[in-house]
Amino acid sequence: MKLIKIRFQGDALGRWFLVCGLASICLGALSPAQAHHFADISQLQPSIVNGLLSGLAHPVLGPDHLLFLLALSLVGLQQRLSWSMGLLVIGLLGSGAGLLWPGMPAAEFLVAGTLVIEALVLLRFLPPLLLLPAMALHGYVLSVPVFGWSAMPVVAYGTGLLFSQAALLALALSALRPFKARLSSGQLRWLCIALMALGGTFAAASLTA
Repeated sequence: MKLIKIRFQGDALGRWFLVCGLASICLGALSPAQAHHFADISQLQPSIVNGLLSGLAHPVLGPDHLLFLLALSLVGLQQRLSWSMGLLVIGLLGSGAGLLWPGMPAAEFLVAGTLVIEALVLLRFLPPLLLLPAMALHGYVLSVPVFGWSAMPVVAYGTGLLFSQAALLALALSALRPFKARLSSGQLRWLCIALMALGGTFAAASLTA
């Protein structure tokens, strides 16, 4: 009975990631660049409320960023909670860099590549330290929709972004923690292969956008 229970929970974890992956693909059908920004989709004008709404909505609308955060929770299971939350601060610093020095070439392509890096970190082929510049790169791209906005709407956007990412990451950590000891190396390997495949898909889409 215990073996059946463990297998059922492992299968449930696989289904959970499969549903998230399929949902992300559907959201990315417009292309990653278009799906990223609530402010662009809704044609919002710069204001504190609109900045907050755009920041809160982004993690759900950005498929590559959503998958990055969900997979980050798998890495976070092996780290302290402060480590995961610290990455969100790194992301905000990256957004600040994007406002100061915009226009990085092939930024969306590089962001898609961070999913491959994350998969290799999960497989322990690369050190977790590489997730710092990866998260900063995500933050850099997140600054695009509010470039040129005045200070207060940008601050509201960053606040909404921080809260929504923290909530999503905390929720994923809580949901995955029961599976921590039950996730087999084979299941993890297949999850990482899927993550790398999605990263390649988003990278190819960014080149044709």
